[in-house]
Amino acid sequence: MTESSHENVPGRQRKRFPGISSRAYEHPADRSALVALRKLSGFDTVFKALSGLLPERSLRLLFLSDSVRVGDEQFAHLNAMLRDACYILDLEKVPAMYVTQDPRPNAMCIGLDEPIIVVTTGLVELLDEEEMRAVVGHEVGHALSGHSVYRTILLFLTNLALKIAWIPLGNMAIMAIVTALREWFRKSELSADRAGLVVGQDLQASMRGLMKIAGGNHLHEMNVDAFLKQAEEYEEGGDLRDSVLKILNVLPRSHPFTTVRAAELKKWAESRDYQRIMDGHYPRRSEDKDTSVSGSFRESASHYADTVRTSKDPLMKLVGDIAGGAGDLGGRLRGKFTGGGASGGSSSGGSDSGSNGSG
Repeated sequence: MTESSHENVPGRQRKRFPGISSRAYEHPADRSALVALRKLSGFDTVFKALSGLLPERSLRLLFLSDSVRVGDEQFAHLNAMLRDACYILDLEKVPAMYVTQDPRPNAMCIGLDEPIIVVTTGLVELLDEEEMRAVVGHEVGHALSGHSVYRTILLFLTNLALKIAWIPLGNMAIMAIVTALREWFRKSELSADRAGLVVGQDLQASMRGLMKIAGGNHLHEMNVDAFLKQAEEYEEGGDLRDSVLKILNVLPRSHPFTTVRAAELKKWAESRDYQRIMDGHYPRRSEDKDTSVSGSFRESASHYADTVRTSKDPLMKLVGDIAGGAGDLGGRLRGKFTGGGASGGSSSGGSDSGSNGSG
């Protein structure tokens, strides 16, 4: 992309990352899945064949005919943000972007051959300029990672499942795939949140945007620290019954819960990984072809092991206890499900922490 194509783009004081690979900001679980798919022989051929079944052309025509295309003459401020985000992440081709009438705040990046970004009027009206910049960066991050392909497939399969719901086995098979894609997509949202921070380079704006998505345009009634404390309470609270309910609550969702996203983003913003990107030390796109699949899976496995070891969720703590060889499993299960301190169970927080450490 030439410098001349970015004249009069705002935010020139923000750092730019030439040749940055999406691996720089991708969540470990998201990254390992994408590296494996990119390395899979015949993957491109399969999806080109599948593209004939997917309603991509229909979606493009729908947005072209019934939404407003962002450009120099329409929603110029969004167009400037989009071009700036592509400049910062060094995305050579700027995706088409549309604003569609919908009071619900939402945004998405879809498309097989070329990604398109769609934002709702509810989102545009809800967020200020810096908050919106983080969202645009979030969607450009999806485009750079290639998430739009899988998002389009997820939309297609979800709609297909609704159409064949009367066929029990067929619907079950489709929903199994949809559930797996949703689990991956929730992780990809954490990746895109990181991309939004890399573009906006303003953690407070990212936090404000997430709070507004959760609680509306009432920032004077909200507090970042209190909002993050909700995420901590959500993770720590209850017994195993609550852990199971958390899983059931999140299964039908394409996005993680908002407080969880805020906590995850803040943790990453304070990490060495983010600081290294800001210092100009990040993986390059030119190195993607040499990326090891097994190395990515090891990194993903290590991340999950750390998550289990450090999590305060009752179910994750129990998994850590089992991995650490904790005794009296029956007593622990009874205590965890009832919230009580069964004999030899989890009445001591220090005992649980010790087991987690050894796990």
